[in-house]
Amino acid sequence: MNPYDAAHKLAGALRESEEFKELKKAQQELKADQTAKKMILDLRGKQMELQRQKLSGIEVSKEQEEKLEKLLEVVNMNMVAKRFLQAEYKAIVLLQDVQKIIGDATNEIYDEELMNFPESESQGEQE
Repeated sequence: MNPYDAAHKLAGALRESEEFKELKKAQQELKADQTAKKMILDLRGKQMELQRQKLSGIEVSKEQEEKLEKLLEVVNMNMVAKRFLQAEYKAIVLLQDVQKIIGDATNEIYDEELMNFPESESQGEQE
């Protein structure tokens, strides 16, 4: 089978999966509920803020983590927001599983010995 044809079939299968259908439905419900939408956007903002902080090498305090956990608990009390987060999680798991399957197949192609460069050789070339 042609890999491009297989990729298009995979894309169609993903669109038709229960996980994606549920996520699409949950997104529509979320857009219709301004309170739930604001809660999700606030949660995303806080998550991104802490992620940026970590990537910058700045330690995230226990207090910041606890604050985020409490915000997540509050968000989960809203059923529309909770359904969205659950649907999103299931769709992400599906995508990760598919990526792992593809990654495992591509790993069979590459000879690890030819892909790993010893430190001393790569440094010598740069000098």
